[in-house]
Order: sequence, then structure tokens, then C-alpha cells
Amino acid sequence: MAYEQVVTVVVAGYLPHVTTTVQDNPAEKRYEATVDGELAGFATYHLSGPKITLIHTEVDDAYEGQGIAKLLAEHILDAARDAGLQVIPKCPFMSKYIRETREYLDLVPEARRGEFGLDEEAS
Repeated sequence: MAYEQVVTVVVAGYLPHVTTTVQDNPAEKRYEATVDGELAGFATYHLSGPKITLIHTEVDDAYEGQGIAKLLAEHILDAARDAGLQVIPKCPFMSKYIRETREYLDLVPEARRGEFGLDEEAS
């Protein structure tokens, strides 16, 4: 399933509209974010039964600070919820995102939350 969002970026007083798309690339075992068709970032995963392990998130330097990693996280975690998957956030960015937003905490098995700093004491 693909996710598409039109994002407005300010560049030296000029407001170009860009299209950011996030979609699963199962052959590469990663979700990819593209900006106007160019790869801007990705998040790798391992799918095993009812669990998705989030391994690594990377954003191209040219797109750093533009919310690409956040869009990847939101899309992946929403897709995991829709599919009824448990999330194992081994990727430091993903575990930090879950810890800070708390919106997706229920996707991480309670018995494993401490491994990623997601136990209630860490909030």
C-alpha cells in the first residue's frame, strides 16, 4: 500500500510543491520514501509471522530535517497496526519515535518494551 502526501518546502523565498510518497518494497524488505520520484530515505525491516522488526532508518543528506524519517515511521507503524502486526523497534530512530509519541506503544509487545526504553518508567 502506498501513502502519498503533498509537502510544501520553503527554499529561499520560493514555495515549490513536492510530492512525497512512502511505499513498501517487499523485494528489498524496506519501506521507501520518494520526493518527486527520487529516493529520499528508507527503513529496512524483517517480517516474521505476526511481527515486523524495524532494523534501520536512513535519510539521504539532501532531505535531512524535512520530516522524511517521521513520514516513514508513521506510515510503517500505521501499516503494522492495520495488518495486526507486533512491532519490534530495533532501529534507534523508530524506538525513539515510539517513545516520544507514545501513540504506537501498544504495537510493541509489553514484555519487550524495556529492551527499547519503552517501559512505563521511561515515559
